[in-house]
Amino acid sequence: MSNVAILDQSAFLQAKESESRHLISHYDSKYKISWCLMKSEPRPCFTPKLLSEFHNYIQQVKTEMTESRGEKYDYIVLGSDVEGVFSLGGDLNLFRQCIERGSREELYTYAIKCIDVLYENMNHLDCELTTIALVKGDALGGGFESALASNVVIAEKGVKMGLPEVLFNLFPGMGAYSLLARKVGTSMAEKIILSGKLYTSDELYDMGVIDILAEPGEGEVAVYQYIKSANRFSNSYSAIRKVRDICNKISYDELIEIAKIWTDAAFKLTDRDLKMMSRLVKRQNQRA
Repeated sequence: MSNVAILDQSAFLQAKESESRHLISHYDSKYKISWCLMKSEPRPCFTPKLLSEFHNYIQQVKTEMTESRGEKYDYIVLGSDVEGVFSLGGDLNLFRQCIERGSREELYTYAIKCIDVLYENMNHLDCELTTIALVKGDALGGGFESALASNVVIAEKGVKMGLPEVLFNLFPGMGAYSLLARKVGTSMAEKIILSGKLYTSDELYDMGVIDILAEPGEGEVAVYQYIKSANRFSNSYSAIRKVRDICNKISYDELIEIAKIWTDAAFKLTDRDLKMMSRLVKRQNQRA
Protein backbone atom coordinates (compact mmCIF):
# COMPACT_ATOMS: atom_id res chain seq x y z
CA MET A 1 0.00 0.00 0.00
CA SER A 2 1.44 3.40 -0.96
CA ASN A 3 2.10 6.19 1.52
CA VAL A 4 -0.39 8.34 -0.36
CA ALA A 5 -3.11 5.70 0.10
CA ILE A 6 -2.31 5.48 3.80
CA LEU A 7 -2.60 9.24 4.16
CA ASP A 8 -5.87 9.24 2.24
CA GLN A 9 -7.38 6.61 4.54
CA SER A 10 -6.16 8.57 7.55
CA ALA A 11 -7.91 11.67 6.24
CA PHE A 12 -11.09 9.62 5.77
CA LEU A 13 -11.00 8.29 9.33
CA GLN A 14 -10.35 11.70 10.86
CA ALA A 15 -12.84 13.63 8.75
CA LYS A 16 -15.93 12.74 10.78
CA GLU A 17 -18.57 15.38 10.21
CA SER A 18 -21.83 14.18 11.70
CA GLU A 19 -23.35 11.10 13.18
CA SER A 20 -26.95 10.03 13.41
CA ARG A 21 -28.25 6.77 14.77
CA HIS A 22 -28.52 4.88 11.50
CA LEU A 23 -26.46 6.90 9.02
CA ILE A 24 -22.95 8.23 9.62
CA SER A 25 -21.39 10.84 7.35
CA HIS A 26 -17.79 12.01 7.00
CA TYR A 27 -16.43 14.78 4.81
CA ASP A 28 -13.06 14.63 3.07
CA SER A 29 -12.40 18.24 2.06
CA LYS A 30 -9.28 17.38 0.03
CA TYR A 31 -11.18 15.25 -2.47
CA LYS A 32 -14.64 16.73 -1.80
CA ILE A 33 -16.08 13.37 -0.76
CA SER A 34 -19.07 12.72 1.45
CA TRP A 35 -18.65 9.26 2.95
CA CYS A 36 -22.11 7.96 3.88
CA LEU A 37 -22.05 4.81 6.03
CA MET A 38 -25.10 2.74 6.94
CA LYS A 39 -25.48 1.39 10.47
CA SER A 40 -29.10 0.36 10.70
CA GLU A 41 -30.66 -1.12 13.85
CA PRO A 42 -31.91 -3.60 14.97
CA ARG A 43 -30.67 -5.31 11.78
CA PRO A 44 -28.55 -4.11 8.83
CA CYS A 45 -31.39 -3.52 6.39
CA PHE A 46 -33.41 -0.60 5.02
CA THR A 47 -35.65 0.16 7.98
CA PRO A 48 -38.08 3.11 7.83
CA LYS A 49 -35.77 5.02 10.20
CA LEU A 50 -32.77 4.50 7.93
CA LEU A 51 -34.80 5.60 4.90
CA SER A 52 -35.88 8.73 6.79
CA GLU A 53 -32.27 9.57 7.63
CA PHE A 54 -31.30 8.99 3.99
CA HIS A 55 -33.97 11.47 2.95
CA ASN A 56 -32.63 14.08 5.37
CA TYR A 57 -29.06 13.43 4.25
CA ILE A 58 -29.95 13.87 0.57
CA GLN A 59 -31.74 17.15 1.27
CA GLN A 60 -28.75 18.37 3.27
CA VAL A 61 -26.31 17.56 0.46
CA LYS A 62 -28.55 19.28 -2.09
CA THR A 63 -28.79 22.38 0.08
CA GLU A 64 -25.03 22.51 0.58
CA MET A 65 -24.43 22.07 -3.14
CA THR A 66 -26.80 24.95 -3.88
CA GLU A 67 -25.21 27.20 -1.27
CA SER A 68 -21.71 26.39 -2.51
CA ARG A 69 -22.74 26.74 -6.17
CA GLY A 70 -21.96 23.09 -6.76
CA GLU A 71 -18.49 23.26 -5.27
CA LYS A 72 -18.72 21.34 -1.98
CA TYR A 73 -19.05 17.74 -3.20
CA ASP A 74 -17.57 15.90 -6.15
CA TYR A 75 -18.31 12.40 -4.84
CA ILE A 76 -20.68 10.59 -2.51
CA VAL A 77 -19.47 7.18 -1.34
CA LEU A 78 -22.13 4.84 0.03
CA GLY A 79 -20.79 2.18 2.38
CA SER A 80 -21.51 0.37 5.62
CA ASP A 81 -20.32 0.67 9.20
CA VAL A 82 -21.33 -2.95 9.92
CA GLU A 83 -18.54 -5.53 9.74
CA GLY A 84 -19.06 -8.04 6.93
CA VAL A 85 -22.35 -6.55 5.74
CA PHE A 86 -23.12 -3.82 3.20
CA SER A 87 -26.89 -4.26 3.52
CA LEU A 88 -29.18 -7.27 3.85
CA GLY A 89 -31.89 -5.48 1.88
CA GLY A 90 -35.49 -4.64 2.61
CA ASP A 91 -37.09 -4.77 6.04
CA LEU A 92 -38.54 -8.29 5.74
CA ASN A 93 -40.07 -8.09 9.19
CA LEU A 94 -42.04 -5.02 8.11
CA PHE A 95 -43.03 -6.77 4.87
CA ARG A 96 -44.44 -9.73 6.78
CA GLN A 97 -46.31 -7.55 9.29
CA CYS A 98 -47.90 -5.42 6.55
CA ILE A 99 -49.04 -8.50 4.66
CA GLU A 100 -50.46 -10.18 7.75
CA ARG A 101 -52.33 -6.98 8.73
CA GLY A 102 -53.51 -6.37 5.17
CA SER A 103 -51.78 -2.95 5.21
CA ARG A 104 -51.26 -2.59 1.48
CA GLU A 105 -50.87 1.19 1.56
CA GLU A 106 -48.18 1.00 4.24
CA LEU A 107 -46.15 -1.52 2.23
CA TYR A 108 -46.54 0.51 -0.98
CA THR A 109 -45.47 3.68 0.86
CA TYR A 110 -42.36 1.86 2.09
CA ALA A 111 -41.54 0.83 -1.49
CA ILE A 112 -41.90 4.42 -2.69
CA LYS A 113 -39.52 5.65 0.02
CA CYS A 114 -36.96 3.09 -1.12
CA ILE A 115 -37.38 4.17 -4.72
CA ASP A 116 -37.00 7.84 -3.81
CA VAL A 117 -33.57 7.15 -2.27
CA LEU A 118 -32.51 4.83 -5.11
CA TYR A 119 -33.60 7.31 -7.79
CA GLU A 120 -31.65 10.15 -6.17
CA ASN A 121 -28.55 7.96 -5.98
CA MET A 122 -28.95 6.82 -9.56
CA ASN A 123 -29.22 10.40 -10.78
CA HIS A 124 -26.42 11.68 -8.51
CA LEU A 125 -28.91 13.93 -6.66
CA ASP A 126 -29.35 16.06 -9.81
CA CYS A 127 -25.96 17.56 -9.02
CA GLU A 128 -22.57 17.62 -10.73
CA LEU A 129 -21.16 14.80 -8.65
CA THR A 130 -20.59 11.05 -8.87
CA THR A 131 -22.11 8.44 -6.55
CA ILE A 132 -19.96 5.46 -5.63
CA ALA A 133 -20.98 2.26 -3.83
CA LEU A 134 -18.22 0.67 -1.75
CA VAL A 135 -19.26 -2.91 -1.01
CA LYS A 136 -17.01 -4.52 1.61
CA GLY A 137 -19.59 -6.99 2.95
CA ASP A 138 -22.61 -8.94 1.77
CA ALA A 139 -25.18 -7.03 -0.29
CA LEU A 140 -28.48 -8.88 -0.60
CA GLY A 141 -31.85 -7.94 -2.08
CA GLY A 142 -32.41 -4.23 -1.67
CA GLY A 143 -28.81 -3.89 -0.53
CA PHE A 144 -27.68 -5.15 -3.93
CA GLU A 145 -30.18 -2.82 -5.61
CA SER A 146 -28.87 0.20 -3.73
CA ALA A 147 -25.29 -0.61 -4.77
CA LEU A 148 -26.35 -1.05 -8.41
CA ALA A 149 -28.00 2.38 -8.31
CA SER A 150 -24.67 4.09 -7.74
CA ASN A 151 -22.82 5.54 -10.75
CA VAL A 152 -19.76 3.42 -9.88
CA VAL A 153 -19.77 0.08 -8.02
CA ILE A 154 -16.57 -0.92 -6.21
CA ALA A 155 -16.54 -4.23 -4.35
CA GLU A 156 -13.90 -6.17 -2.47
CA LYS A 157 -13.11 -9.68 -3.66
CA GLY A 158 -15.06 -12.55 -2.12
CA VAL A 159 -18.09 -10.49 -1.10
CA LYS A 160 -21.48 -12.16 -1.65
CA MET A 161 -24.18 -10.31 -3.58
CA GLY A 162 -27.53 -11.42 -4.90
CA LEU A 163 -31.30 -11.26 -4.98
CA PRO A 164 -32.84 -14.01 -2.81
CA GLU A 165 -36.44 -12.77 -3.00
CA VAL A 166 -37.51 -15.72 -5.15
CA LEU A 167 -36.89 -17.95 -2.10
CA PHE A 168 -40.08 -16.56 -0.56
CA ASN A 169 -41.87 -16.37 -3.93
CA LEU A 170 -41.41 -12.64 -4.53
CA PHE A 171 -39.06 -10.55 -6.70
CA PRO A 172 -36.86 -7.49 -6.06
CA GLY A 173 -39.22 -4.61 -6.81
CA MET A 174 -37.15 -1.48 -6.19
CA GLY A 175 -35.09 -1.24 -9.35
CA ALA A 176 -33.07 -4.46 -9.70
CA TYR A 177 -34.57 -5.48 -13.05
CA SER A 178 -34.20 -2.02 -14.56
CA LEU A 179 -30.63 -1.60 -13.36
CA LEU A 180 -29.41 -5.08 -14.26
CA ALA A 181 -31.11 -5.05 -17.67
CA ARG A 182 -29.14 -1.96 -18.63
CA LYS A 183 -25.89 -3.53 -17.47
CA VAL A 184 -26.13 -7.12 -18.67
CA GLY A 185 -29.31 -7.34 -20.76
CA THR A 186 -32.80 -8.55 -19.92
CA SER A 187 -32.07 -12.29 -20.27
CA MET A 188 -29.18 -12.22 -17.80
CA ALA A 189 -31.11 -9.88 -15.49
CA GLU A 190 -33.98 -12.38 -15.30
CA LYS A 191 -31.55 -15.27 -14.79
CA ILE A 192 -29.92 -13.49 -11.84
CA ILE A 193 -33.28 -12.56 -10.29
CA LEU A 194 -35.05 -15.90 -10.76
CA SER A 195 -32.09 -18.02 -9.66
CA GLY A 196 -32.05 -16.53 -6.15
CA LYS A 197 -28.33 -17.31 -6.28
CA LEU A 198 -25.73 -15.47 -4.23
CA TYR A 199 -22.87 -14.52 -6.52
CA THR A 200 -19.36 -13.56 -5.48
CA SER A 201 -18.16 -10.09 -6.34
CA ASP A 202 -15.54 -11.77 -8.55
CA GLU A 203 -18.28 -13.43 -10.64
CA LEU A 204 -20.26 -10.21 -10.94
CA TYR A 205 -17.15 -8.31 -11.98
CA ASP A 206 -16.58 -10.80 -14.80
CA MET A 207 -20.22 -10.34 -15.84
CA GLY A 208 -19.85 -6.56 -15.97
CA VAL A 209 -22.15 -5.86 -13.02
CA ILE A 210 -19.37 -4.49 -10.81
CA ASP A 211 -17.08 -1.78 -12.17
CA ILE A 212 -14.00 -2.17 -9.94
CA LEU A 213 -12.82 -5.19 -7.95
CA ALA A 214 -10.59 -4.48 -4.95
CA GLU A 215 -8.47 -6.74 -2.81
CA PRO A 216 -9.99 -7.61 0.59
CA GLY A 217 -9.45 -4.75 3.02
CA GLU A 218 -8.45 -2.30 0.28
CA GLY A 219 -11.84 -0.96 -0.73
CA GLU A 220 -11.09 2.59 0.45
CA VAL A 221 -7.79 2.53 -1.44
CA ALA A 222 -9.66 1.54 -4.62
CA VAL A 223 -12.07 4.45 -4.10
CA TYR A 224 -9.22 6.95 -3.88
CA GLN A 225 -7.46 5.41 -6.87
CA TYR A 226 -10.63 5.77 -8.92
CA ILE A 227 -11.14 9.36 -7.78
CA LYS A 228 -7.56 10.34 -8.62
CA SER A 229 -7.94 8.90 -12.11
CA ALA A 230 -11.34 10.61 -12.54
CA ASN A 231 -9.92 13.94 -11.36
CA ARG A 232 -6.95 13.65 -13.70
CA PHE A 233 -9.25 13.10 -16.69
CA SER A 234 -12.21 15.01 -15.31
CA ASN A 235 -13.54 16.20 -18.66
CA SER A 236 -13.69 12.67 -20.08
CA TYR A 237 -15.20 11.11 -16.95
CA SER A 238 -17.81 13.87 -16.63
CA ALA A 239 -18.81 13.56 -20.29
CA ILE A 240 -19.11 9.76 -20.07
CA ARG A 241 -21.32 10.07 -16.98
CA LYS A 242 -23.63 12.42 -18.90
CA VAL A 243 -23.71 10.04 -21.88
CA ARG A 244 -24.56 7.15 -19.55
CA ASP A 245 -27.41 9.20 -18.08
CA ILE A 246 -28.84 9.60 -21.59
CA CYS A 247 -28.28 6.06 -22.88
CA ASN A 248 -29.25 4.19 -19.70
CA LYS A 249 -31.98 6.49 -18.44
CA ILE A 250 -34.43 4.95 -16.01
CA SER A 251 -37.53 7.02 -15.41
CA TYR A 252 -39.15 7.50 -12.03
CA ASP A 253 -42.46 6.35 -13.54
CA GLU A 254 -40.85 3.05 -14.59
CA LEU A 255 -39.77 2.38 -11.02
CA ILE A 256 -43.19 3.34 -9.63
CA GLU A 257 -45.03 0.99 -11.99
CA ILE A 258 -42.74 -1.88 -10.98
CA ALA A 259 -43.32 -1.05 -7.29
CA LYS A 260 -47.05 -1.40 -7.86
CA ILE A 261 -46.55 -4.87 -9.37
CA TRP A 262 -44.27 -5.77 -6.45
CA THR A 263 -46.87 -4.67 -3.88
CA ASP A 264 -49.62 -6.64 -5.61
CA ALA A 265 -47.36 -9.70 -5.74
CA ALA A 266 -46.53 -9.36 -2.03
CA PHE A 267 -50.19 -9.71 -1.11
CA LYS A 268 -50.43 -12.97 -3.06
CA LEU A 269 -47.86 -14.70 -0.86
CA THR A 270 -49.01 -17.83 0.95
CA ASP A 271 -48.51 -18.77 4.60
CA ARG A 272 -45.67 -21.00 3.48
CA ASP A 273 -43.99 -18.04 1.76
CA LEU A 274 -44.38 -15.89 4.87
CA LYS A 275 -42.80 -18.61 6.99
CA MET A 276 -39.78 -18.59 4.71
CA MET A 277 -39.65 -14.80 5.02
CA SER A 278 -39.69 -15.19 8.82
CA ARG A 279 -36.72 -17.57 8.61
CA LEU A 280 -34.79 -14.98 6.61
CA VAL A 281 -35.65 -12.33 9.21
CA LYS A 282 -34.06 -14.58 11.85
CA ARG A 283 -30.97 -14.81 9.67
CA GLN A 284 -30.87 -11.02 9.40
CA ASN A 285 -31.07 -10.80 13.18
CA GLN A 286 -28.22 -13.27 13.50
CA ARG A 287 -26.08 -11.17 11.16
CA ALA A 288 -26.84 -8.11 13.28
